[in-house]
Amino acid sequence: MNIFLEEIVEKLKLVKDPQSNIDIVTLKMIRNLKVTDRNIFFDIYLPAQDYPHKDALYGSIETCIQQHFPEYQVHAHFVVKSPFAEAPNSLLPQISNFIAVCSGKGGVGKSTVSVNLAIALQRLGFKTGLLDADLYGPSLPTMLGIQNQRPQVRDVDGKKQLVPITVNGIPVISLGNIIEAEQAVVLRGPRLAAIIKQFFQETYWPILDYLIIDLPPGTGDVQLTLVQTIPLTGVVMVTTPQEVAVIDAIKAANMFSMDQIKVPILGVVENMSWFEPEDAPGKKYYIFGQHGGARLAHFTHSTVLGQIPIVETLRERSDSGSVFASKVDELYPEIYAQIAKSMDQKVKLRNSILSPTQPVVPAV
Repeated sequence: MNIFLEEIVEKLKLVKDPQSNIDIVTLKMIRNLKVTDRNIFFDIYLPAQDYPHKDALYGSIETCIQQHFPEYQVHAHFVVKSPFAEAPNSLLPQISNFIAVCSGKGGVGKSTVSVNLAIALQRLGFKTGLLDADLYGPSLPTMLGIQNQRPQVRDVDGKKQLVPITVNGIPVISLGNIIEAEQAVVLRGPRLAAIIKQFFQETYWPILDYLIIDLPPGTGDVQLTLVQTIPLTGVVMVTTPQEVAVIDAIKAANMFSMDQIKVPILGVVENMSWFEPEDAPGKKYYIFGQHGGARLAHFTHSTVLGQIPIVETLRERSDSGSVFASKVDELYPEIYAQIAKSMDQKVKLRNSILSPTQPVVPAV
């Protein structure tokens, strides 16, 4: 989700629906907005076939776009459909937004980003959950200090359901809390898919504003099962500045951009951006290079949500299971707070102009 889309939406908020005198963005009458070259495409949702202000509304929208973006052509068509009838999330309607945190390769700090993003969202007042979908290397139990805990099983309407482990108010599900810590995870496609589905279909999730989903690297069975099971709201890509990480991240982003999937890339988090020694403040060492996050954001038509430096304290707290010990006035929690705020803005933008993602129908 890029800044230009935000600019278009802000201008379209000036256009009022003649029938209600409420702006058309708030009414979710503008849907599926996208920009290609010098063209702006979108649908205009009408509440009924006999809507009497169709011509006046189109004229106001066209005038608005031409006035503020004269170099762009408007391509819009009417759709008779109430936007409030869009409700694809029948599986877990109590969860407002599903956010996948992913990367192209391992070792870029995706799990660290997932955990600290969830903590930052919670500190901003959002009800937030964590799902560890990295089945081969579930690291959230270690980072959260819950290696020895097991999720309870509850009878809900005659069905057995897993109950997430609550850590400082954040409900968490991870395969690492179900198997032994040293147990090797040897799973093939069908079994992987079954576990991922169980984490959604057979888990008692509470009401959440955000469920952060920590994915394994790449574009394998877990990712495919995920897009077939739930309506993903969007994706946060994680990369280091290093070119090999960016190249693999582009491949992962391409999966979510496929026509049959179409999950928006909300933005990019560049991890391990630099190292600044405590005894030499202001001196930055760009160990993995520079501008990798910006390159990935440019390719995915999104923005850099934030850059995370290499911080020894962050590593120590992750290894010792004390990630909640961070204080809001420290360096990296402040950065994650800004990332969380930026992501929330992107989600609000995404939900205001795009129809909810539909789960992918599995190939027969």
